[in-house]
Amino acid sequence: MGMSDWDALRKQARHLENDIDLKLIAFNKVGTGSSSLNSGGAADTSPLLGDHVFESLSLEIEQMLDQLSNINERMAEIPGTGAAVMHVLQRHREILHGYRQEYLKIQANHTTRMEREELLRGSGLGGTTSPSTSGLSRRDMYLKENTHLHNSSSMVNDQISIAMETKEHLTSQRQHMKRFQTRMHDISHRFPLISSLIQRINIRKRRESLILGGVIGVCTILLLLYAFH
Repeated sequence: MGMSDWDALRKQARHLENDIDLKLIAFNKVGTGSSSLNSGGAADTSPLLGDHVFESLSLEIEQMLDQLSNINERMAEIPGTGAAVMHVLQRHREILHGYRQEYLKIQANHTTRMEREELLRGSGLGGTTSPSTSGLSRRDMYLKENTHLHNSSSMVNDQISIAMETKEHLTSQRQHMKRFQTRMHDISHRFPLISSLIQRINIRKRRESLILGGVIGVCTILLLLYAFH
């Protein structure tokens, strides 16, 4: 397994995280509205339908969380990971932990709400209870904050991806520079050998010129002596 496997698993993790985030939003809406009162002020006549949807979403989210946990474990098993990769893996684990906490929180809130409405229904006060405006505003605020956190997480993941790509580019440039430095070092070592060879050739040429000049001089003197005699 290598970086290609890591990238494939990371894409699966991010896609699954987006799906879980959307499921949690729907899960929260069902959990807060499955037993709410209708517009006429009476209790919902089919609470079992809301409970069925809630349980179905709960089971689906549990399976998706387990699948995301399995992907994170497979990512952790890939050898040769660096500091940046470990940071990304830690971030995916934190996102999974946050989703689990949010899932358990929604379940707990739903259970508490159901118990409270059962008590109100049993005491005859259920018909006078209506959703408060502050509760709706608080829920919208939580949903907006959850969306904001998801967008921030995506931005951080994108920045980490850019940083990893920049690191790979710099590593490639460093390798090119090392090869260029090695080549220049080899050339610098070859220059003294070439210079020494040229110097030897020049010395030999000068020596041969001196010998040739001496021979010509001696021959000239011998010819002059021969001519005068």
